Amino acid sequence: MRQETTVITSILLLALLLAACGPTRLQSIQKRQLAASLALSRGELAEERKVIASARRDTITVTGEDGQQLILMNAIKDEDSGEMVAHDVINAAVITARFRNVAERHGRIDLRFEVIVPQEMMDTRWQLRFYPDMFILEDSVRLEPVIITGSDFRKAQIRGYELYDKYLRSIITDTTAFIDWRNLNIWIARNMPDLYKYRNDTSYVDLADFHSFYGPTQADAIREYTYWHRRHYHERRWHQRGEKFRELVKAPIQKEGIRLDTVLRDIDGNFVYQYTQSIKTRPRLRKVDIILSGDIYEQDQRLYTMPRSEPLTFYISSLSAFVDGSERYLTRVLERRAAANTACYVEFREGKWDIEPDLGHNREEMGRIRGNIRELLQNETFDVDSILISAYASPEGKLRSNAALSRQRARSVADFFDDYVSRYRDSVRRNSFTVTVDDRGREKTGREEMADIPFVSRSNGENWEMLSFLVDTDSLLTSAQKNNYMQMLEIADEDAREEALARQDYYPYLRRELYPRLRTVRFDFFLHRKGMIKDTVHTTELDTVYMKGIHYLKEREYEQALTCLKDYKDYNTAIAYLSLDYNASALAILKDLPRTPQVNYMLALLYARREDDQKAVQYYLDACREERAYVFRGNLDPEIYVLIQRYGLNRDDDTEL
Repeated sequence: MRQETTVITSILLLALLLAACGPTRLQSIQKRQLAASLALSRGELAEERKVIASARRDTITVTGEDGQQLILMNAIKDEDSGEMVAHDVINAAVITARFRNVAERHGRIDLRFEVIVPQEMMDTRWQLRFYPDMFILEDSVRLEPVIITGSDFRKAQIRGYELYDKYLRSIITDTTAFIDWRNLNIWIARNMPDLYKYRNDTSYVDLADFHSFYGPTQADAIREYTYWHRRHYHERRWHQRGEKFRELVKAPIQKEGIRLDTVLRDIDGNFVYQYTQSIKTRPRLRKVDIILSGDIYEQDQRLYTMPRSEPLTFYISSLSAFVDGSERYLTRVLERRAAANTACYVEFREGKWDIEPDLGHNREEMGRIRGNIRELLQNETFDVDSILISAYASPEGKLRSNAALSRQRARSVADFFDDYVSRYRDSVRRNSFTVTVDDRGREKTGREEMADIPFVSRSNGENWEMLSFLVDTDSLLTSAQKNNYMQMLEIADEDAREEALARQDYYPYLRRELYPRLRTVRFDFFLHRKGMIKDTVHTTELDTVYMKGIHYLKEREYEQALTCLKDYKDYNTAIAYLSLDYNASALAILKDLPRTPQVNYMLALLYARREDDQKAVQYYLDACREERAYVFRGNLDPEIYVLIQRYGLNRDDDTEL
């Protein structure tokens, strides 16, 4: 009896200790306002320090402003002597800085940071949920959360899924399971013996016939012998499965939309999540802030909400800041005279020259030409000097007759449109007024006048050139027929050629299908620029292609920018190449440009990428001597920052270089 009392007492004490353990940890967290923190990626910083220390030579020699040779080294000041001495020991202290400079490449930046979780926040019964929020300009974006799940918490999750699965398996979804088959068969045997004999037969019995012969249908019989209470019970449980899932699975396992990066453990026993987020840059984007928040859950109950962390700031360096946005102009030569032409497929009856608007597509074609003439008459840049109309004929008949026929057709078309222009001019005179002011400031009104337009007509004879094209592209003529036609073209006399062609088996097809398309009319419009007296004028206009490239550079759309700028091969083109890491192409341009501070800085950046420290440092110092702003800009570009740290640049005694 005493032994049993001792065991019971021990169990109660253990239970009390366990019960006291949980609140103590949580109370400690709440009292200390404990939270996870954000830090710069220590792995990336270590790699950076390694790069800074990995100079290919201990010292480099550069030329100062006065031409003096100066030696630079990775150096520190000796505390005893006060002199600068070479130094190659890396400081391994933990970096606690809250900001970092990151470079944009190809229009994107990679943000790398750590989510550090104190060991005191770990408990097997808890799930820690961390939410990184990214602030870009006026926008905020919640990144994928980081979740740490305790082993007991996960066991409870799995147990909930098991209970839910057991619940689903207990639901009967087969409706035939609720039928009282024994009593149903007895009823059929007694009342429907003819049907009962088919119970083991696969013969088909039509339900309509069954109903008409026996009275009740099979469905009626089944409905009578179904356990409806049991069926409704299981149907209700099926419809309640969503509610049951929420009851049993209090904290569902998240598989999508969470960040599963590398998990490391530092020397303090904390958990460290390496987080990388790639984003596309946008105009005016200078920095990105990351802030971390989070909660502690025990099943579906939130135990604690962590304070928001201090922001971790990434300052973005982009070469688009170096773009020269000066406007660029093109010199263009303007000719006073200009010309335009079009073809009109006017159909004529064989041997006729009168225009029949309703023949074929004439009405549509003539309407199109009227529209072209009207646009020219209304054009604010050009005036029409004359319109030349040339007509063609198909080859049937004699060459001389066809030449005369095409001349008459050209004249007929010219008269048609001359009449149209006259009526259009009269309409403009009736409806248009001009207002002029004389030397005394008095207004005078008058009707707008439109100059007469001469129409010139001529014959272009038989249209053999068009016929050859139509034969060559025709899909119904055979290769042999086309070859035969090419042989016909060797006959120099066009009348003899037509007679020989008329004896070929495919000639009726040519007359019927192709010849009507040869009776075309060509319009040549001769124009001059309004108000222009000289034959040529040199003028300048904004180079829209180049300025579009500048726009794309500023918008950080580097591929599109390069498409516009690659033929110019200037400073902005080099920036586009550098932004895309096309360093050889950028160097081919920059080396031939005048050595401005901007060009020197670009060359420093380029040679730093090529690991030529000697030239990179020299060009950087040259840029800083002429433009002080590059002293500070160098800290933003990682390639230049490495040189600054490696050789101790930008100290007070160095900036005088």
